[in-house]
Amino acid sequence: MPIMSALLASLLIFSLFTSATSLSSNYYAKTCPNVESLVRKAVRDAATSDKKVPAALLRMHFHDCFIRGCDASVLLDSKGKNKAEKDGPPNISLHAFYVIDNAKKAVESACPGIVSCADILALAARDSVVLSGGPSWDVPKGRKDGRTSLASETLQLPFPTFNISQLQKSFAQRGLSLEDLVALSGNISRQNFRWSSNRPPYKFIGWTRFKNRI
Repeated sequence: MPIMSALLASLLIFSLFTSATSLSSNYYAKTCPNVESLVRKAVRDAATSDKKVPAALLRMHFHDCFIRGCDASVLLDSKGKNKAEKDGPPNISLHAFYVIDNAKKAVESACPGIVSCADILALAARDSVVLSGGPSWDVPKGRKDGRTSLASETLQLPFPTFNISQLQKSFAQRGLSLEDLVALSGNISRQNFRWSSNRPPYKFIGWTRFKNRI
């Protein structure tokens, strides 16, 4: 229970810390009341056919939030001479973008021009945790989509070779403590992401940290 309490506290703190705008759990109560159920269905449908989807969405959200905050800039495509985050070295292996595309299409059909991609990604990450047997929480909404996406900035992400001191420093730069690091990485290791158990440990930490930024 102490670790779970620390995890949920970290998630809530980070969800407020990473946005300059005013967030609210009821942000779309009047303009798009079904947004959460629409995103949840898109994630569930995808996870039914591909068990890797929850982990992929969590990792995507983490990589998004770590750079410029949770602004969905990781979803932007490279254009002309600008190489976007999606094509940065640490993000080449990101996948399941189609899930966010499907969720966005469903939301746009119900509430055109209302819900940001940043909020959809945050909701999808939360739903991924729930589908994997983790806790649920209210996701503060009202994020704005970023318009800047630079592949060069993805080098700010933790490297798989980082030791604990380097990870702690990296987390501290994002407003997270050593307790957050321990609670988050400990929680993710108990989740149902066995398919990636042979990958670098930082990815477990990364997936858990996404939830911090939701």
